[in-house]
Amino acid sequence: MQFLLVSGLLAAVTTSFAAPRAHVVDVGYAKYQGTVNHDTGNVEFLGIRYAAAPTDAMRWREPQPPQSTPGVQLADTPPYTCMQAGNGANKVSPFLDNNSVSRRETSPKVPPPSEDCLFLNIAAPSSAKNLPVIIWIHGGGYTWGDAAHYTPDDLIREAGGQVVVVVIQYRLGVFGFLAGQKVHDGGALNAGLLDQQFAFQWVQKHISKFGGDPEKVTIWGQSCGGGSVILHLVANDGNTNPRLFRGGIASSAYVPPQYAYNNWIPERIFTEISEQSGCSSAPDVLDCLRQTDVNVLNQANINVTAEGFYGLLTFSPVVDGKFITDRPTVLLRRGKLNGDAALAVATHKEGDRPSLVDPKIADTVKTPEYIQNLFPELTREQIDEAVALYADMGKPIDQAEAINGESTFTCPSYFMLRALKGKGFKGDLAIPPAQHVDDIPYYFPNSLFGKLNATPPFENTEFKKNFAQSFLNFALSLDPNDKWDTSNTLPYWPRWTEEGREEMMFNKTEADVPVFRAVPTDEGLLRRCDYWESVGANIGQ
Repeated sequence: MQFLLVSGLLAAVTTSFAAPRAHVVDVGYAKYQGTVNHDTGNVEFLGIRYAAAPTDAMRWREPQPPQSTPGVQLADTPPYTCMQAGNGANKVSPFLDNNSVSRRETSPKVPPPSEDCLFLNIAAPSSAKNLPVIIWIHGGGYTWGDAAHYTPDDLIREAGGQVVVVVIQYRLGVFGFLAGQKVHDGGALNAGLLDQQFAFQWVQKHISKFGGDPEKVTIWGQSCGGGSVILHLVANDGNTNPRLFRGGIASSAYVPPQYAYNNWIPERIFTEISEQSGCSSAPDVLDCLRQTDVNVLNQANINVTAEGFYGLLTFSPVVDGKFITDRPTVLLRRGKLNGDAALAVATHKEGDRPSLVDPKIADTVKTPEYIQNLFPELTREQIDEAVALYADMGKPIDQAEAINGESTFTCPSYFMLRALKGKGFKGDLAIPPAQHVDDIPYYFPNSLFGKLNATPPFENTEFKKNFAQSFLNFALSLDPNDKWDTSNTLPYWPRWTEEGREEMMFNKTEADVPVFRAVPTDEGLLRRCDYWESVGANIGQ
């Protein structure tokens, strides 16, 4: 009898220490068991499959629901990353008939790449219920990046424990953005963007099971992730139905040339991929590419990306006529947007980063040639106009950096803000050197990306808190002035309007004293942005 009693007590103790059922979530096709992060107390779900594997016959198809998986899946391991390429490394544009090869360095701490990569990570406070939701879209020029580099617990802390965070992955490079007539006819264009939208739809359906409110979703991305935010604002002619988010945050939004899917440049890229994959003479080239070994295809992905002009990425979204029905600037001018409000924050010198403008050309670069390589379809008259606009901005290398940064990073945010008609906020991170990606360590201080790729942030508690919390305050209420932390000292942040044109500057004095001040947007910058918009048909914007 005593033995039975002890056995019963042991069984009860064993049951009490088993994984709490509250951390098992049923999403219909699978059950996932989360784990508690003992450093933060948040519950994390890593590697949740949100779409079926986009392999073989599913290459360049719209994402599909996952198949059912029996049992309970332990969601404690970061998922495989999507197949990675790199940055353009060529001194001249390949569309001016030259090439080169390079590839991106990767960290050993990141999971290996796989074509089966449509997963997401979720972190939520342990007692989360009906909290606002942030969906993070990673950067990487649409050719590299992953969920593993980002720590969602950072955002939860900066929101005072009042958000659920979702970090998504999507197809990249040739796998996500191969275009051309054959892809249009036999597959899906902009597959990577469709993956993002599919993940947003997944969040709408399931996030309440993790403590999130599907009616209070903010999508947030940096670089091409920020550019993706702009594209989702105008997707489906600004009439995405049902609605997938209420707010957008565009950090250093990257909007590269976005040509029509059958423009000669996407067609030439398709031809190059076909030739390098051994499919150029196949009766059905797209079918051959679907049967090509993934490593062969990815080597072509790496090669063609590296052949691109330095600082630009070969694979990027296209105007597909369905999801993205026209050039981004045209759609923004029409003013039909998904979502209610947006926040745009850029670094002061986006183009100064060495990975965007080759520092080795400092003594040899000529501004007209640089512009022509960046945008091969500009006319000579248009190039001359751009040269005149940037003539007083220092040496040719300084002009090249300004041209790169403003045309593809800085100006698109102003186009978005203008379309929002008083429902947007603009910020400028001016802490030197204020280069592209310098913002990430402030809101993702524990992220692998921030530690490996960005310069150290300004180590000032007040600055870090005010800057990082601005994004989270916006996500909580669509207004960075609505502060959850009463110790936050950021002054009133005015909305950006055509009449007001004010933005919040984040800077410091030479004595390392934080500076937060609403300032007028530089009129010269806005004139240069007007120029880039005026030539949008030639630069794919």
